[in-house]
Amino acid sequence: MLAWVHDTYFAWPECIRTQYEVPHQHVEYHVTRTPLRQGSYRALAATANHFARECHMDELAHLMHSDPLAFRQRHLRDERMRNVLQGAAERFGWAARGQSSGRGQGLSCGTEKGSYIATCAEVAVDRASGAIRVLRLVAAFECGAVVNPEHLRSQVAGAMVQGIGGALFEAIDFAAGRILNRRFSQYRVPRFDDTPTIEVVLLDRPDLPSAGGGETPIIGVAPAVANAVFDATGVRLRAMPLRLPQDG
Repeated sequence: MLAWVHDTYFAWPECIRTQYEVPHQHVEYHVTRTPLRQGSYRALAATANHFARECHMDELAHLMHSDPLAFRQRHLRDERMRNVLQGAAERFGWAARGQSSGRGQGLSCGTEKGSYIATCAEVAVDRASGAIRVLRLVAAFECGAVVNPEHLRSQVAGAMVQGIGGALFEAIDFAAGRILNRRFSQYRVPRFDDTPTIEVVLLDRPDLPSAGGGETPIIGVAPAVANAVFDATGVRLRAMPLRLPQDG
C-alpha cells in the first residue's frame, strides 16, 4: 500500500495501514511538497486514505467476482468493524438490493480517532450530463459508550452532508496562476436539495470509553458514493470530486 500525505498531516503508519487482514503487507508514505499553501480537511488525511483504500477493495471484489460486502467480511477480523459493516448493510437492505438503470449502490467502512463507521450509498447517474445525485445514505457508527444519542446522531448526519461536498462538489479551480472561485458564492458546497435521505444507526458500547463523533463519519461517504457510481456505470472514478465524463 502506498499513500501520499501532505507533511502537515499526521502520517504515522497506523493511519494509512489497511484494516483488512492481508498477508505480506508493506506500508509506506511519501511526503509531498507543493507550491501551494494547504490546510487541514475534516478528518485530516483519513478522508483521502479511506477513499483510496475502500475504492481499491471494491476493485478487488469486482476482479474476484465477489459481493463487495462479503469480500470485506471475509478479510476483516476486527469485531467492531464487522459490527458496523453488518449494521449499515442490514439497515440499507444490501442483501435485497436490485438493479435499476442509472442507479447503483456502494458501501465502505473505516476507523478514525477510535471510532468506527460503515456507509452505504445509493446514487442516480445521468450519463448524458455526467450528473451524479446521492439518493440515500445509511451509516452505522460506533464510538464506544453513547452519552447523548440524539446529539450524536446529528453529528453523524452533519458529517455525512459535509462528505457529500467533498465527494461531488468541493474543489479549488485555477487558471493562469489565479484562483477562479475564491469567494464562498463561487465555491460549491452541498445545498438543501443535494441532501439525500440519511439514516444513522448507532451501536452503543457501554463497555468502552467514548470516542470522537464529529469527524469519523465523513470518511465513509466518498468511497461509498464512488463505488455506487461504478455499480451504476461500470466507470471507476479515482479522484475527488467525482466527475463523470459526459456522453458524446
